[in-house]
This record gives sequence, structure tokens and C-alpha cells, in this order.
Amino acid sequence: MSDKQHTFAICAYKDSEYLECCIKSLIGQREYSDIIMCTSTPDEYIGHMADKYDIPMYIREEESDIVDDWNFAVDHVKTQWLTVAHQDDVYDEQYSKVLLEEISKMPDAVFAFTDYHPIKDGIITTDLNSRLRRFFRSPMKCSKLAHSKFWKKYILSCGNSICCPTCAYKKDGIPGVIFRSHLKFACDWETFEELSHLDAPFLYIPKVLTYYRIHEGATSMEWTVSNRREEEELYMFRKFWPEWCVKIGYRLFRISYNTYD
Repeated sequence: MSDKQHTFAICAYKDSEYLECCIKSLIGQREYSDIIMCTSTPDEYIGHMADKYDIPMYIREEESDIVDDWNFAVDHVKTQWLTVAHQDDVYDEQYSKVLLEEISKMPDAVFAFTDYHPIKDGIITTDLNSRLRRFFRSPMKCSKLAHSKFWKKYILSCGNSICCPTCAYKKDGIPGVIFRSHLKFACDWETFEELSHLDAPFLYIPKVLTYYRIHEGATSMEWTVSNRREEEELYMFRKFWPEWCVKIGYRLFRISYNTYD
């Protein structure tokens, strides 16, 4: 086991021009975390990045699958807490330090997440989607509500209010595999819904410690312009609402797609 408390597990996929920027943000943390890299699409570029920054790399031989790739990364983490770092995104230098400080204040937590800002066209910005998500997850600022299964489900009922790259998981605090969704686009949303059933609280850190990159090459973008995103989001909304509510509410929810315009 590592003597550190937290690991960034980078999931590298094909040749992302933003991978090195992500790596540099992890190396530059004020509170050093372990860093590993995992991939199911090994190539010279990914291998070069791992070698350049002396990062242990693990190769998954099976066909690429987002949920299986994430669980593969989890399996290679040796610390108690981990963050699946998305290769396109950037982490504030205080991420690990603040995360560990807040975990020490809420030792029964097994899941934590922070605020974030989008990066679009290379500029840190904000948009309607991120502001709405911040509003819906705001009840988790209250410790009593953060322990409530009702309120944990509530913050997910009007859309996925939690930004996946910001999240940290307590490896031995979550029974079974962490990611068990059959979805592809909304696999993180379904994972959070599963975690809301646990007795452990949601630890919300209302500080901007992650920067989520929006760009045309992102997988989220691919699924937004196809029907897959809509199909999976409707599936998730039906977990919370009757059909008549879903039909009405989803029309309003689709406004968030403007993020990718």
C-alpha cells in the first residue's frame, strides 16, 4: 500500500492534445498524491507521456469501454481515496490538499466532489448548465442534508448536478465495484444515484478545484449530437419521476445542450 492517502488515476484514451496539461496539473499539487495512468488504447504518444513524467502505466487488453476502463483504473489504485482524472481536464493545485482536509472533517464520507468551471475555447468561463448544476447540488453544503438519502437523490433528480471529473471515491468504503452502470454517456449519473442509497454522506466541497474542458473532440460532444445522450438521460429521469413529468421536464432540461453550441 502507498503511504499517500489519495491517487489520481488518469484514464488516457487515444491521442488527446490536452493530456499533458492534465498531467502537469496533477504533478503541481500542493499536497502530493500518487499518480497512475491507465489505458485501453495504448500507443506511442500515451507511452511517451507516461515515461516523460515517470508515471506508472497499466494497459487494459480488452476492448475499450468507459465503465470497464474506470474500474480497471480503480483496481490499480493502492491508496484509500482516488480520483479518476479525465485526460482533457485540469485540476487546481489545491485539489488534493483541500480534499484531504475536508475528508478529515467528515470521516464517514465515501464520496466527495467539488465545484468546477468550464474551459471553452481555452478560456475559463461559466454557462447556464454549470450555474444550474451548482444550484441543484447546493443542499449538500448542509451536513444534515448531506447525510439524508432523500436530499442526496434530490440533487440528482433534475439532472446530473455533479461533475464527474471533480469526484473522489473511498475505495474500501463502497461495496462491490464503484462503477457498475450499463450506460455510456450517463454512467456517472447512474453511479451517483447508486451511491445515494448508501448510509454515508455526500461530501460537497463548494470550491472551484476542477476545470472541465468543453471541446469538439470530447466524448460528451459525440453523444450530444447523437441520440445516445437523450436516450440515457430519459432513462435516468424515469428513476426519479413519473412519465408525464419526464415528458414536460425534459424539454426544459435540453436547454443545457447549448453548452456545446
